[in-house]
Amino acid sequence: MTSPRRLESYVCGRWVPASAQGKTLCDAATGEPVAVIDSSGIDFARVLAHGRDVAGPKLRAMSFHQRAAMLKALGLALMAQKEEFYAESLHTGATRADGWVDIEGGIGTMLTFASKGRRELPNTRVLLDGDVERLSRDDTFSAQHILTPLQGVAVHINAFNFPVWGMLEKIAPTLLAGVPCVVKPASQTAYLTELTVRRIVETGILPEGALQLICGSVGDLLDHLTEQDAVTFTGSAATGRRLKTHPAIVANSVRFTMEADSLNAAILGPDAVAGTPEFDLFVKEVAREMTAKAGQKCTAIRRVIAPRAQLDALVAALGDRLAGTAVGLPGDEGTRMGPLASLEQREEVRARIRDLQAVAEIVSGNPDVVHLASGDAAKGAFLNPVLLYAGKPFEAAPVHEIEAFGPVATVMPYDDPGEAVALARMGRGSLVSSVFTNDPKAAEELVLGLAPFHGRVLIGNRASAKTSTGHGSPLAPLVHGGPGRAGGGEEMGGMRGVKHYMQRTAVQGAPALLSAVTGRWVPGGEVNRDVHPFRKSLAELRIGDQLITDTRTVTREDVEHFAHFTGDTFYAHMDEAAARANPFFDDRVAHGYLVASFAAGLFVEPNPGPVLANYGVDNLRFLTPVYFGDTLQVRLTCKEINPRENADHGEVRWDCQVTNQKGDVVAQYDVLTMVAKTWPPESPEEAAR
Repeated sequence: MTSPRRLESYVCGRWVPASAQGKTLCDAATGEPVAVIDSSGIDFARVLAHGRDVAGPKLRAMSFHQRAAMLKALGLALMAQKEEFYAESLHTGATRADGWVDIEGGIGTMLTFASKGRRELPNTRVLLDGDVERLSRDDTFSAQHILTPLQGVAVHINAFNFPVWGMLEKIAPTLLAGVPCVVKPASQTAYLTELTVRRIVETGILPEGALQLICGSVGDLLDHLTEQDAVTFTGSAATGRRLKTHPAIVANSVRFTMEADSLNAAILGPDAVAGTPEFDLFVKEVAREMTAKAGQKCTAIRRVIAPRAQLDALVAALGDRLAGTAVGLPGDEGTRMGPLASLEQREEVRARIRDLQAVAEIVSGNPDVVHLASGDAAKGAFLNPVLLYAGKPFEAAPVHEIEAFGPVATVMPYDDPGEAVALARMGRGSLVSSVFTNDPKAAEELVLGLAPFHGRVLIGNRASAKTSTGHGSPLAPLVHGGPGRAGGGEEMGGMRGVKHYMQRTAVQGAPALLSAVTGRWVPGGEVNRDVHPFRKSLAELRIGDQLITDTRTVTREDVEHFAHFTGDTFYAHMDEAAARANPFFDDRVAHGYLVASFAAGLFVEPNPGPVLANYGVDNLRFLTPVYFGDTLQVRLTCKEINPRENADHGEVRWDCQVTNQKGDVVAQYDVLTMVAKTWPPESPEEAAR
């Protein structure tokens, strides 16, 4: 027998080993010692200071695109070492399929944030939130909401069930926001988190202090939190509430996000009778969610809500499917479900099953007798799936209050969709519920009833069966969290998760100064009208470079030619009487897209130059009708410059305002172009020099 390794915390730029007297962690399947964990002797105030003072300035000096590139490089480096993580994951009781969700799911989440950061965020260090607010008629005083990184540290306290994903899904948006992280994994599976962090540190990709790891107790860490810090917690509601009310968190209004107990439900729609694809999909999904990770998932289905008429068929189908689940050593090829995380966890689940038996009967499985395909039930934390039935669910309070965090679920009947919703709501807030139906009306009633009580609702049916990610899969672009009992927090959600680690500030002032702060031209700000701005590369172009064009008069012939050429012969352009009868027009009007086309003809510089392509318009609005004889003019202003990392071009946003001869704005929009960084383009030899 090999001696267990002493886990190390990575703090203040060095690895600190556990003491020999630390807690011993055992293999979930064999009971053999795996590691020793302990964090005694760590100066936790110094840990936070190291993150704030050493890593914080370095991260904030980087742009969003640079941070995104950092995450991509890190994700690719971890993916190349995934087999080492899979081998370590076996000690947690995870099968290969379970490990895929944790390891490759976590790395994939990091890569998704990297990709979305490049695509959805500007290559700047500040985010703009909403449009400019005009506070004066003459545009001398305006306001803009901005988002800037918190200047503290995000402390991530994670659960035992996903030692890799649980860390990476939190640190990805945090680092993308420009905030350093301190990760505290749950002790039982901390050896896998420690290995992952060790490999992250070895890459040298992250600035020193951007990621620190505490293996063991956090000691007095929370005592040293400030208003610039944030805390996320995944675990039991009782522990979460205790942390949330910590004096320092309360006194400093520290941002606190909690993902806690969740009695997630799955509802079989009234149309999904036995024999339909939806019924079969429902059975498959419930069984999968009960057995994946041995039911140790915050998103696992705990309550199975079905039409009363379908209960016998459902219980029989689920019983047959669960009975065929091969439970055994997680590394064995034939194993479909491994053990729980520890023997203590198995006893906890058995105790919760006994609590549920006060109001429900077991209809499949026996929590006290373990049938294994491999392994030793005396040494490993094995437990066969257990299905219960509560015939009077509105009187069965424990079913809606007690979470058996293992392969356990309770079936209950409903007589109409309103009852199904009411039962789901009795969980008092959940991470996710699913509805299996092919009936649009049932989907509408059930989803809208569930939504206020859930962070996510999945609709399953035959059309999405092949592509659906399933009930229990949190995804990087979607929020992961839920109201009430589920903790009241949100994680991920794409760029929503990034903004959680940023401060929203309303900045008021003169437009020129706002532009200096935000990097975006504000109406009323300074302008420059020397050379046509389309003749300038990114090296020459500046915010506020502006063009006032010549004019063009719109004629009847223009409108009729455009109508016949495009096929857009809408009556307001072609029929005088009908146009005048329209409440918005006094006569026949020009097409809005004709106006936009004429505007382009006025501002475009046609010769080859640094403007490489037009890739769209944003916020196009037609504000004043254009009649025959109206004269158009364009004011085109360089609004925002966004150079791409590791590319020879960038995006430029132009403010385009089209006015008539009276000075009325007839159209307003942003033109989006790709512009070369230098012009003429450098040869490969010049670039190399």
